[in-house]
Amino acid sequence: MSLDNKVEELVVGLVSVSDRASGGVYEDKGIPALREWLEAALVTPFRVETRLIPDDRASIEQTLVELVDTVRCHLVLTTGGTGPARRDVTPEATVAVGTKEMPGFGEQMRQISLHFVPTAILSRQTAVIRETPDHTALIMNLPGQPKSIKETLQGLKDADGQSIVGGIFAAVPYCIDLIGGPYAETDPAVCKAFRPKSAQRHKDTA
Repeated sequence: MSLDNKVEELVVGLVSVSDRASGGVYEDKGIPALREWLEAALVTPFRVETRLIPDDRASIEQTLVELVDTVRCHLVLTTGGTGPARRDVTPEATVAVGTKEMPGFGEQMRQISLHFVPTAILSRQTAVIRETPDHTALIMNLPGQPKSIKETLQGLKDADGQSIVGGIFAAVPYCIDLIGGPYAETDPAVCKAFRPKSAQRHKDTA
């Protein structure tokens, strides 16, 4: 591959929001689940920055701003803190640091979860774009359970391998394209990224 075709590294922030996990009461399972899924799904270079923090709005906002503005993540995935309880403030913190809301991601997450539990309607997951003068990132709230994280990102298939409902990550690489981030490619066997034909890059066959 020529230097001109060198692939830029995708920087992904992984944030687990949990009072008990951050306090050492139990082991965090959200970040390992996210990392494992990304390692299976992405076939282009990426690195992760992880943060384990309590259910505190100020801490969440500060962490999201730091990951985008200072660490310069292109994508930030949070897990936990999206329910109706008083301590669940991840969506409020996410919206507060965003410059554009992306409600379609939350709508699709709830659609996926409703295949399993009626209480999926209690989830308040959302997504935003955060823009600074010289950098932009996508921030998304994900569920807290590893099984739900995988289903949300990857989608659901029937016994014959046919898609029942699409996962949200299929739209993420093209969104990152549109906001000026690196071109990320996925393993279609895990999650096939969708792009219009005009936005697809052909692999270097030289």
